[in-house]
Amino acid sequence: MVIPARFASQRLPGKPLRDVDGKPLIQRTFETAAQSGANAVVVATDDEAIARVVDSFGGTACMTDSTHASGTDRVAEAVQKIGLPADAIVVNLQGDEPGMPSDLIRQVAQELVEHSSASVATACCHLEHPEEYDNSDVVKVVRDCDRYALYFSRAPVPFYRAHQPNTDDRVAWSEIRRHIGIYAYHCSYLATFTARTMAPPEAAEKLEQLRALWYGDRIIVCDAATRPGPGVDTLDDLERIIHEYQSLR
Repeated sequence: MVIPARFASQRLPGKPLRDVDGKPLIQRTFETAAQSGANAVVVATDDEAIARVVDSFGGTACMTDSTHASGTDRVAEAVQKIGLPADAIVVNLQGDEPGMPSDLIRQVAQELVEHSSASVATACCHLEHPEEYDNSDVVKVVRDCDRYALYFSRAPVPFYRAHQPNTDDRVAWSEIRRHIGIYAYHCSYLATFTARTMAPPEAAEKLEQLRALWYGDRIIVCDAATRPGPGVDTLDDLERIIHEYQSLR
């Protein structure tokens, strides 16, 4: 498993090093990843301070270039440097997801094993609140009948034109899925992914998985067996997750 972690987050600079009830966020995420039973967990970063922190708690860090367009590009460089075999499966767990359930990590990897026509495996879950439908920070996914992705978007998709706005029943909630930002790939596919130029929808939506769809690759999207805890994108998210860890004492 590879955890991409960069220092220069636009909304929360230095995010991987932020304290979460006595431990840096990257350590919290690393410990979550280690509970999945992965053969190895590596933090791929472009920042020496992050690498030093990972080393300090006994983790493994891999220095990567600072110019990568996406977390997948960073993971691909780390995989190449580590020297993983082409047929190995690597899971990309974002460094700000300490609440990712270990069984969901294993589930996404298994989806890739079971779907040989898929280049990528990922996960989704139901929306929890009506406001999430219009929230651009909540990425939605539309799938086909076999659970392969048709499109990912920050926009409210699929769009239900027959429903009235600003009412809780304005969309068919059973049909809306929130994308969960965890991915599994074969190492051989990562070389293919990174050799391609950024796709126009990827640039517009700032969603790296759209590069795979643009070039005709298939993404299998499972329904998460366990819903993950919240990720950390903003200071409010950070404070919320700090309170969650404090409540577990």
